[in-house]
Amino acid sequence: MLALVTQPGRTHTTRVADVPAVEAREGEVLVRTLEVGVCGTDREISEGLFGVPPEDEPLLVLGHEALAVVERDGYGFTRGQLVTATVRRSCGHCIACAEESPDSCLTGDYRERGITRLHGYARELVAEDPEQLVAIPTSLGRLGVLAEPTSICERALRHARTIGGRQPWQLERALVIGAGAIGLLMTYLLRLADVEVWTASLEPESELVEQSGARYVSTQDTELAELGTFDLVIEAAGNAQVMAQTLGLLRRSGVACLLGIDPREQTIELDGPVLGLDTILENRVLFGSVNAQRQDWLAAVADLERAQKRWPEAVEHFVTLRVPLDHFGEAFEHRGGKATLMLSD
Repeated sequence: MLALVTQPGRTHTTRVADVPAVEAREGEVLVRTLEVGVCGTDREISEGLFGVPPEDEPLLVLGHEALAVVERDGYGFTRGQLVTATVRRSCGHCIACAEESPDSCLTGDYRERGITRLHGYARELVAEDPEQLVAIPTSLGRLGVLAEPTSICERALRHARTIGGRQPWQLERALVIGAGAIGLLMTYLLRLADVEVWTASLEPESELVEQSGARYVSTQDTELAELGTFDLVIEAAGNAQVMAQTLGLLRRSGVACLLGIDPREQTIELDGPVLGLDTILENRVLFGSVNAQRQDWLAAVADLERAQKRWPEAVEHFVTLRVPLDHFGEAFEHRGGKATLMLSD
């Protein structure tokens, strides 16, 4: 069976290789992978910066953004049914995981498909716990591969609304920084809620942003501070300096959520009064968000379907590159939209 594997911690080890065949045991559903999305996490693992293989194994099968089809009837699923699956799995011994919130695991002993101590979906067949599977409507089809990044956005919005709602607060105006897959999906989710959205990125223009009714701003021409202040700011560009600046872009009781990752060693600058005065006197909040739990996956699928119905032509263009598994290098190099690896028609 072919799979995309890598040796975490070592560069230039990612390759397509034969791996042992998979058989579904009692309590598992056998699924055939159709497509896996590629994101920054996959690139970092491939570059040796991240990732943990399963215990006593040297290699990790990549792929955590999955679209698959059920191979055999069982456990409430039928052969031919489209599915995706959650990424993070419980550590088994913390209060968060006990309450079905592995996205907030308190120990760090969780497992993640294709990332941490658990093989991913970039292989022909996977045996999966049916409780981790999420049904994809046939109307979504191949767009179901976007369920995982959309779940990340749904989790961030759920937490932002919870934090904002700790006191009287209204989400009317939002800024999304970054127009990659996460930035686009976040823009469309906010537009589904009829929020006024400004999306900012380095590119000179973005038709996909504007087709949602959001306003696009190129940061090559416009400083973020010129856009005014916002109830919610989402940083999805992965720039630590910009992350710090989000605090200064908030209205009273505003909330800033960090979704991008920037591991570079660096010193960032922030005007003292923004942190030491404004953030306190105006009840501003800055928080980070990662991964998602089942309720976020279900919301993601439902909202993807709503977005597809509202903006059908735009949503179809979210995936800008689809290549076979053995062309993974092209997908890893691709920028300007979501790239996916095709394992089956």
